[in-house]
Amino acid sequence: MKKIALAIALACSVLGLSAQNVIKVNYQGAKPTISDFAWACISTSQDEDEDVFDELTAAVQDAWTRHSQGKPLPEGVTLTIDSKNGFVLYESSYESHLVRVEMCYWNEGDQKHKLFAKNVQSFSNGKYAEGQFDGLTFYRYDNATKKMTLTHDTGFEVEYRTDDGASVTYALPRSGKDITVTYRYDNGTQKHKTLKWNNRRFSW
Repeated sequence: MKKIALAIALACSVLGLSAQNVIKVNYQGAKPTISDFAWACISTSQDEDEDVFDELTAAVQDAWTRHSQGKPLPEGVTLTIDSKNGFVLYESSYESHLVRVEMCYWNEGDQKHKLFAKNVQSFSNGKYAEGQFDGLTFYRYDNATKKMTLTHDTGFEVEYRTDDGASVTYALPRSGKDITVTYRYDNGTQKHKTLKWNNRRFSW
């Protein structure tokens, strides 16, 4: 019963991944990988004093740990760690509900910083179902400090609903460097735009 309740909570996005302003990235080797960025993000608590995690973060952590130990993932859960392309995708499905957590990063042109993104989306019956904590979050990583800091300096303003009533969703790139933006209207029509990466920010 507890497992079912958790799956429902995930599918409905009742709780989401919470953002920390500054996150330390621990890694071995010459430079961090997507696994280092992603683990730093999902292993950072919401409240550093109480060490409290939301259920979705805990579920992604559990899947990550199981994957690293070669253990099977819970039913309905998949985890893709594409180190070559710097992309991570966690999906949790229950009946007609699906939650997607995407993470990736971009190398900046100054060779001193990287931009990391985390994107959470919820779907029901194959259609986007705006969850309370769905959203796109960016962090800028500093090579010198080995920390990534929450940032809005990305070249565009993240929005989730337009004046003409469209819901706005984002798809992070597994290949290439650009972000796909989808405008979803209640009548079922969709429009797509592309945010192009210029080695520092994005532009339309």
